[in-house]
Amino acid sequence: MKSERKYVVPCGKCRTKVYCIQCIKQWYPKMSELDVAEICPFCRRNCNCSVCLHTSGFIETSKINMTDCEKVEHLSYLMVSLLPFLRQICEEQTQEIEFEASIQRVHSSKVGVSETLCGNDERVYCNHCATSIIDLHRSCPKCSYELCLTCCKEIREGRLSGRAEMKFQYVNRGYGYMHGGDPLPESCLHQTPDDHVEPSVMWSADDNGTISCPPTEMGGCGDCVLELTRILPDRWISDLEKEARDLVLILDNKLTNLRQNRAETGTDMLCKAASREGSDDNLLYCPDSTKIQEDEELFRFQKHWIKGEPVIVRNVLDKVTGLSWEPMVMWRALCENVDSEVSSMMSEVKAIDCLASCEVEISTRQFFKGYTQGRTYDNFWPEMLKLKDWPPSDKFEDLMPRHCDEFISALPFQEYSDPRAGILNLAVKLPSGVLKPDLGPKTYIAYGVAEELGRGDSVTKLHCDMSDAVNILTHTEEVLLTEEQHSAVERLKKEHRAQDLKENLVRDGMDESIEEPNSDNNKEDTDVSEINDSELLPSGIRGEFKMSRDEMQGTAFTCPHSEGTMVESGGALWDIFRRQDVPKLEAYLRKHFKEFRHVYCSPVEQVIHPIHDQCFYLSSEHKKKLKEEFGVEPWTFEQKLGEAVFIPAGCPHQVRNLKSCTKVAVDFVSPENVDECLRLTKEFRLLPKNHRAREDKLEVYLVFIKRKCYVHEISSFVFILLTHIFF
Repeated sequence: MKSERKYVVPCGKCRTKVYCIQCIKQWYPKMSELDVAEICPFCRRNCNCSVCLHTSGFIETSKINMTDCEKVEHLSYLMVSLLPFLRQICEEQTQEIEFEASIQRVHSSKVGVSETLCGNDERVYCNHCATSIIDLHRSCPKCSYELCLTCCKEIREGRLSGRAEMKFQYVNRGYGYMHGGDPLPESCLHQTPDDHVEPSVMWSADDNGTISCPPTEMGGCGDCVLELTRILPDRWISDLEKEARDLVLILDNKLTNLRQNRAETGTDMLCKAASREGSDDNLLYCPDSTKIQEDEELFRFQKHWIKGEPVIVRNVLDKVTGLSWEPMVMWRALCENVDSEVSSMMSEVKAIDCLASCEVEISTRQFFKGYTQGRTYDNFWPEMLKLKDWPPSDKFEDLMPRHCDEFISALPFQEYSDPRAGILNLAVKLPSGVLKPDLGPKTYIAYGVAEELGRGDSVTKLHCDMSDAVNILTHTEEVLLTEEQHSAVERLKKEHRAQDLKENLVRDGMDESIEEPNSDNNKEDTDVSEINDSELLPSGIRGEFKMSRDEMQGTAFTCPHSEGTMVESGGALWDIFRRQDVPKLEAYLRKHFKEFRHVYCSPVEQVIHPIHDQCFYLSSEHKKKLKEEFGVEPWTFEQKLGEAVFIPAGCPHQVRNLKSCTKVAVDFVSPENVDECLRLTKEFRLLPKNHRAREDKLEVYLVFIKRKCYVHEISSFVFILLTHIFF
């Protein structure tokens, strides 16, 4: 080691930078000394020194050069797509104004609505359902109790429901219990779930539609009539809707003709991700990143995206400078931060222990050591840890500016995904000077192993995001289990199975159908074309990739690769469900919820919402039973290093890490999926006040816009929709 410090490698290009042998090995493991001597990391613009890691502006993040004609086309498409939802908001407000006209006994055009002022840093929420309020609402002049129009409608129709809080807590039965043993003595008494009790709602409207402030036990004063108030200028939304409607009459035909005249040449790059009989969407669009700058590729993306299909884009990291996403480089960027307070805060992290589904504190260095080398419990069962949203997404750009620029530069289809300037990303269209929703980027760093453990796997459980998202796998590290660990896993799996049988968590015949993970049959490779409908694959990609038998058990399909190249094993296994299958998926989970474990490996005993509760991961066996009983099969595929996965809003999905993985994701809002955002908003509104989904959802802060915006200033148009969608 000492001798290595004596030698340095000068750059043959700039002739000013030199790198010692030790630094090359530690910070640039994929570069040889000859590579550095030819062109050093600084000249390649992927230098990992502390100064460069905290400097932004090295690279141009946006890859889009657009003509004015193309901008007009995109904005026209945006407006035509969104007008129906603006019309829906306008109709809701018109109905409330008519109720107010009846109360005041005047014509609707004569209704006077008082104005409530709020600044850019303020937001208004409904006191009953906690939904964000964009404009018209009812307010108590005495206690300022705020009520949204949806709650007003429910009160008048006599169907207002309470918003109780969840009180159920999982019992920690001890370390031994989580590994298949007996529970601790003090936890033997079974704790039944405290169902969230719906409060008695004695709240109704008068015959003419008048609504009084609720009683004190419901948060109001009970003394005054709620008055109709507004946040935006008088009739602002209705005027905007009229202007948009008139303009769309002109734009719609031109936009339709333009898209019909656009020649669609070439063959879509598709990969098989399901084997549903009688279905025409088993193939997913899977282009290479080097080809998506063409207009035709964006059009193909939209063709699949509008149908609610995920999209996989390969080799996105090949387009960028090659900045390292190695764990220790990221650790260096954070812990050698120029701000000493930030550096000290990043020396420890709160990770999620996947076995207990609880937070544990660990030093950052120890966490990343386990990322590359693995960690085990005392009984040699693999310890799976993960970091979600680290560093915090609202700080990601400040703490890791170089990595943030690199990620945005790598994003495919930036018209949608660019969080700064995506012309079809509605979240970018909010007026300047207002607080924006936290859309990321967000980093997810987790351990992982290829074998499905069945308990304590490194997973993101089944959930549904209310916005669109794109997720890039930026780094992987394969951690292999030792023979001692394999033996421990086999022994403990038997104890887990015995515990499941004892607690009636296994259905008849379910455990017998699971193959032993190390059986000889599992080692046999089989051509995908032999077990699936290869004729559905486009010519040129049939039989080009193989999968092991235990991968086939989970129906994991892979994307096509160039002929003659080695197929790298995936880093993460994705299951994404179709929107139209959600009712059946929910029915399956409600039927079988007692067969799953959640916090502290306790059996799931209470289901508020089978998807939004985020307490289920469907194993290979559960996916098999789901297809047998309900005919539902997700799109299943392995995400490889450098691949970007686009997930449409409203598609339930789950992920299992097959290796230690670093993923970076960003949320966006596409015009094609606004209807799903609205549907999910209604679902979240009905959840208990302290439900996890309410904590995780996006927020768009409300603003008071003091100037009239015309329709061609699309930001105001989108602002109305976004504030209506997000809490």
